[in-house]
Amino acid sequence: MPPDFKERAVLWPKGRQFEDFAVGQVFAHHWGRTINHGDNSIFTTLTLNYNPLYFNREYAMALGHPDVVVNPLLVFNTVFGLTVEDCSEGGGPFVGVDDVTYHRPVYPNDTLTARSTTVDARTSKSNPANGLVTWHTEGRNQRDELVIDFKRTNIVRLRNPPARTVSA
Repeated sequence: MPPDFKERAVLWPKGRQFEDFAVGQVFAHHWGRTINHGDNSIFTTLTLNYNPLYFNREYAMALGHPDVVVNPLLVFNTVFGLTVEDCSEGGGPFVGVDDVTYHRPVYPNDTLTARSTTVDARTSKSNPANGLVTWHTEGRNQRDELVIDFKRTNIVRLRNPPARTVSA
């Protein structure tokens, strides 16, 4: 690597702060991700999930599926991961996920995309230097069929938090 590489490198800011979110704001997250057999097999094995629907093609076909079914937790993690750059890359604690619904199975070689809508943004009552932001995320396959949706909330820093007052 040339010695001037660091001098030429440009640091791009990452993430958004609380003021960058507005209720109703929609994020069509980048690219998407194709899930392959290897992704599904390694994820299912590493998470010790022994449901044969996720790794035994003949079993899945006997139940009416055209192939193994992609482990639903991998579907969730993939769609969730696609949202990070737009929604939570700036840091701040993850509060939780609510209302997860799996609408249809995902199969190897399906490509998942994600879209999130800001559904709530409020300053924290207990720590006014932060806000809480909630997004409703939809994950779709390459045929634009809804495969999963959920709501998630993160604590997000305010750009210009109010000064803290110290009482004696």
